[in-house]
Amino acid sequence: MRIGILTSGGDAPGLNAVIRGAVFTGIQVYNQEFVGFRNGWRGVVQGDIVPLGRHEVKGISKQGGTILGTSRTNPFEGIGGVDRVNEVMRTNGIDAIIAIGGEGTLAAARRLTDAGIKIVGVPKTVDNDLSATDYSFGFDTAVGIATDAMDRLRTTGDAHDRCMVAEVMGRHVGWIALHSGMAAGAHAILIPERKTSVEQICDWVTAAHDRGRAPLVVVAEGFSLDSMDDAHSERGLDAFGRPRLGGIGEMIAPIIEERTGIETRATTLGHIQRGGTPSAFDRVLATRLGMAAINSVVEGNWGQMVALRGTDIVHVPFEEALGTLNTVPDSRYDEARILFG
Repeated sequence: MRIGILTSGGDAPGLNAVIRGAVFTGIQVYNQEFVGFRNGWRGVVQGDIVPLGRHEVKGISKQGGTILGTSRTNPFEGIGGVDRVNEVMRTNGIDAIIAIGGEGTLAAARRLTDAGIKIVGVPKTVDNDLSATDYSFGFDTAVGIATDAMDRLRTTGDAHDRCMVAEVMGRHVGWIALHSGMAAGAHAILIPERKTSVEQICDWVTAAHDRGRAPLVVVAEGFSLDSMDDAHSERGLDAFGRPRLGGIGEMIAPIIEERTGIETRATTLGHIQRGGTPSAFDRVLATRLGMAAINSVVEGNWGQMVALRGTDIVHVPFEEALGTLNTVPDSRYDEARILFG
């Protein structure tokens, strides 16, 4: 069997470990052959492939990014579509695809699977927002990077007696904000699941400042004030029609300063959160998911995604993976809220 692997959507620490786990297992256990599609679904549509053997994946599990490249290409736009994907697979002798990606990637994979194309999915989202898996690789690394950045913001905030606002990733869910904010001792954590008033935010900031602290506010990019209808977006839509978020930290910082009189600065961590070397946890999880994806291919579990449940790797249908978001429960936010102010 000849298997094509692609990485699509935003990059995440651990992508290379998935590729390595899949290729090593497939070659050593099942004697399979692999190729990689360059730049996600774009490579599938354009027939842009590269060989993937043991030499190509040697030592890559500790590297960030993806050796295959990625893009936010929608395989159903332009020259794409089911017929084109089938043509590329037939021309290159590819029997099945392992698609590594998040919600948009897996949604496209589901449509293609429904049309008869053999695809197995591997979840990739630094936001940790897919409900079918307890954790996704990249999340642990992103939390560690964000926490380190906030520790640094705390020292400069203390030096100038400023309020520091740190904007982190989190389109629909606030897991990165919650975990990194708690780890860094934030005085307020703002997440998409909980709309909050300016008055409440300023009360938390003022309470921390009155105790002699330099307030730290952590905000997820998808957070909305209770006076806003939608998340803050100034950069249009991506290839899947979703708003490109970002800038909420810069929006609320001057409001905090005006309302409290405390000098306030905002920092957007952005792509720094998913760059660099993956954590040990993410390397192990990603490797296990890659190995499980090959087992799924051999078993013919088309239209399914490998996932982490507890400490076990399981197989779940795309429908379940895409059904609901893994949102922060009220109990977890209320637990963290005790530490605010």
